[in-house]
Parts: sequence; C-alpha cells; structure tokens
Amino acid sequence: MSESSLRERMVLLGKSLFDRGYVHGSSGNLSARLDDGFLVTPTNSCLGMLDPARIAKVDFSGAHLSGDKPSKEAFLHLGVYEIRPEAQAVAHSHSTHSVALSCLEHEKTEDVLPPVTAYAVMKVGKLPLLPYYRPGDRKLADAVREVSAKHSALLLAHHGPVVAGKSPEDAVWSLEELEETAKLVFLLEGRPHARLTLEQMRELNEVFPS
Repeated sequence: MSESSLRERMVLLGKSLFDRGYVHGSSGNLSARLDDGFLVTPTNSCLGMLDPARIAKVDFSGAHLSGDKPSKEAFLHLGVYEIRPEAQAVAHSHSTHSVALSCLEHEKTEDVLPPVTAYAVMKVGKLPLLPYYRPGDRKLADAVREVSAKHSALLLAHHGPVVAGKSPEDAVWSLEELEETAKLVFLLEGRPHARLTLEQMRELNEVFPS
C-alpha cells in the first residue's frame, strides 16, 4: 500500500474509532509502517478530525521527517516495530473498559483478559499488564519492547491498550475486540459464568494461528 493510501486509511479508521466512542478528545494514536519509517498521528490531534497531509512521518531512529509534530507516544509504536518485524500497524487507545481493566489489582499480570469469547482468544490472545509509567516516560518504550516480543497486544497500567497488527485494519479491529471483551468482563462480574477451557483455546490457536 502506498504512503498516500496509508494516510487515507488512518484517517478513515481514526474517524471510525472516534465516532463510535473507542477514543475521545485528543486521546489515542495510530501508526502504520513504511519502508523508511512509519506514519503516526500528530500530538494533541483528535482521531476523528485527522488531515492525511498532516500525519507525522518518523524514521526508525525516531527522527521527525515530515508532517505535524508526532504523538508524544510515538516511541511506543517504534518499540513495537523494532521487535515485531511482522507488525505493519499499531493502535493505542484510552478505551474506557480497557483502562478500567488496567486499574484493577491483578494477582497475576501475565494475562489479565479472561477468555470469555473465542474472538478474544483469536484476535487478542494473552494480554499482559505492564507497570505504570507516566505518559511520555521513555522507560516505557523498553518495557513495551520487551513484552511485544511475545505478545501482539498489551495493557499499560492506568493508561490503556497497545495493539499491533498485520495491517491498520487488523490493529484497529483487534483493539476493538479487546475493548468489547473488557466490557463483557465487567458485565459478567459477580455472576456465575463459564470461560473457554485450555483445550478450547488450544484448538482455536491451532485452527486460527496468529
């Protein structure tokens, strides 16, 4: 896909996320890999009102090449691209239920998304929770880079999810699946309910490998 086409796709996907309430205000950011770097939404921009020509372009050293100033969280995207060569796009949001999940106390942080649906297993997989870092803290990039080696999706404590995908659509749709699953988790809280078994999850991973 050409750079201009990627810019247009990012605009459409950003507006879709904003219009349906997955992002709000100037929260959240999207990126897409290029041969010579990546595109990332500008800092303090609303995903519902993006201008394709103003989306920032950044090289793989983190240098700003063109467009508006990149998101202050561009280094999160860079960390994912550095460790996951198959990742072609990254989506990050402050989606309400996902953030709520990130604020809970979890006995184990290796996987904090219960397997309540097949699609959560297929599109999100295991969801590790990273410790809290203040927004913009570059130490977070190291933590993201380490965890992203084994996981396409992760959750930042008191912040929100970061999801890599094989295309911009794949990243965004997986982000949405994560948010909807988190919503289900809260709807089911306190009620007797079943979760997928290890055998059922194993079968899903064999039939639908990531």
